[in-house]
Amino acid sequence: MSQTDIIEVRPTLSESLQDIVETRRVDAALDWLGNHPPHVIADQLARMDAVRAGMAFRLLDKDQALAVFEELEPVDQQQILQGLRDQSFRDLVEGMAPDDRARMLREAPAKVAKKALAGLSPRERRMTASLLGYPEGSAGQYMTPEVVALPRDLTVAEALGMVRAKGGNAETVYTLPVVDAGRRLTGIVELRELVLSKPETMVSELVVTEPAFARATDAAEKAARLMRETNDINLPVVDSEDRLVGLLTIDDAVEVIEAADSEDVALQAGSAPWEGHYMAAGVFQLARYRALWLLLLLFAATLTVSVTDFFEGTLQQAAHLALFIPLLIGAGGNAGAQAATACVRAVAVGEVRVSDLFRVIWRECRVGLVLGSLLASVGLAIGALFVGPRIALVVGITLVLICGWAATIGGTMPLLAKKLRIDPAVVSAPMVTTLVDATGLIIYFTTAKLVLGI
Repeated sequence: MSQTDIIEVRPTLSESLQDIVETRRVDAALDWLGNHPPHVIADQLARMDAVRAGMAFRLLDKDQALAVFEELEPVDQQQILQGLRDQSFRDLVEGMAPDDRARMLREAPAKVAKKALAGLSPRERRMTASLLGYPEGSAGQYMTPEVVALPRDLTVAEALGMVRAKGGNAETVYTLPVVDAGRRLTGIVELRELVLSKPETMVSELVVTEPAFARATDAAEKAARLMRETNDINLPVVDSEDRLVGLLTIDDAVEVIEAADSEDVALQAGSAPWEGHYMAAGVFQLARYRALWLLLLLFAATLTVSVTDFFEGTLQQAAHLALFIPLLIGAGGNAGAQAATACVRAVAVGEVRVSDLFRVIWRECRVGLVLGSLLASVGLAIGALFVGPRIALVVGITLVLICGWAATIGGTMPLLAKKLRIDPAVVSAPMVTTLVDATGLIIYFTTAKLVLGI
């Protein structure tokens, strides 16, 4: 091949898969797919519409197709499946890990789920059905039931023999649960310990007898965050009678935390979370997810209009007060949003509990007063420069009060939501800001009436 020929190939490799598929260049698409790892291919497929994604996916060989398919989100997996023929459909679903398959089928249309279950082998169907029986968002839904469990009375040599015999059907063998005759969890042993120990050593001598574990009905997010705290790469999952039912693996735990954090970010921004790739979502789809919250916040903002109307007489007597309304409600809203964001995060990672409510109130109130005092020193100088010392004093006092109030509201509302079994992230920064706007004006005008005597 000449140097000129090599130069002509390189632009093809630099193109996106979507551009290549749109121009129907099969050889170029095969070349691109052969030079990129599964997670990159999955990202490109998620950016496409169903038709183009299906065209590209059908160019993958069987093993590569399965690796790419498991990298996709359930909503994108459904689009791919709907475009496959029966045999390809069955082969792909059969080859999936049971936990990934169960999550996909839980979100799939009934017709797709029924077709997928009907095409599975009896063993895979039983495992999938058991996972589908766990509650939505539970650890049982995300765990893998394909586990190598060891009895305590084995030698290291016997244990390694069992791992070799059964490990091919397990998703992971790095963490090996140890169980009694009733399959109740009694501890764990790491594969590393077995490999580095003498063959005649008893497994019971290597067992960690009080491992961290989760129940199958526990929230998957709670179990995943427990793994982060304990630095475990796999977490045993047990039923209500402490019998081992599976393992939550680190890759699934990362997905759970990512999904939970994405949902919290969307809710805190005043938007409903959506599924699938952002670049594949249509304009009207994104607008639909945001519209409801914006409408609710618009109605909530009418409180601000009502407060302003109620204090119209005060404004007429001291028109200069109107100049500082944007400054004050902006400062209060920002202070409240900062506190709400910090508290939602602290609740999510387990640093703050509902029982800490009064400690959080006291802490955030003081933080708000400190911030308000800092802002008031600037506000006094600005007010004295533009409107005189009396109005400046009103602005300064209000900044202290409004920041203290806003931080208290922002910090405690997520905990109150948690107590009422509402997702704390729903207490979004925009909602706190809107509430603080209305109550901040009441503080402002009340302070003005007291200081100015109007």
